[in-house]
Amino acid sequence: MALRDIHVDDDPVLRKKSRRVDQINARVLTLLDDMMETLRHQDGVGLAAPQVGVLRRAVVIDTGEDVLEMINPEIVEQEGEETGKEGCLSLPGLLGVVPRPARVLARYTDRDGGQREVEGEGLLARAICHEVDHLNGILFIDRAVEMVEPDEDEDEDEGE
Repeated sequence: MALRDIHVDDDPVLRKKSRRVDQINARVLTLLDDMMETLRHQDGVGLAAPQVGVLRRAVVIDTGEDVLEMINPEIVEQEGEETGKEGCLSLPGLLGVVPRPARVLARYTDRDGGQREVEGEGLLARAICHEVDHLNGILFIDRAVEMVEPDEDEDEDEGE
């Protein structure tokens, strides 16, 4: 495993749509491993492949309660709405108030090629939506209804 550089700010890769992963091979497994190591090193919640410069539909999420490696994720159901603060490892120092679904159901392929579903609420739902947006070239600042000043003492949903 290796730490990967996180692409930041106006890097064009962050605005491109990622391609599906057609075959799970050693390269994809290494990518997932490296992404998880990078995410944990940065103390983040989620990381999408474009954030490490790879335009493939893969994300990793670690909320502290849920740990997911998702290949070709898609949100198939969503309900309700919750507004909360978000940050992003690719947009350091920025924090926004973003409306997201309160609950989502996502389908994805796991590292073994199995088809999975996960239902998420709260932080997990927010992280899934945030990371799937990355795969479509969308950043949280595109959905933010307000940008706010980061508060060092506040426990915020940052680092996705």
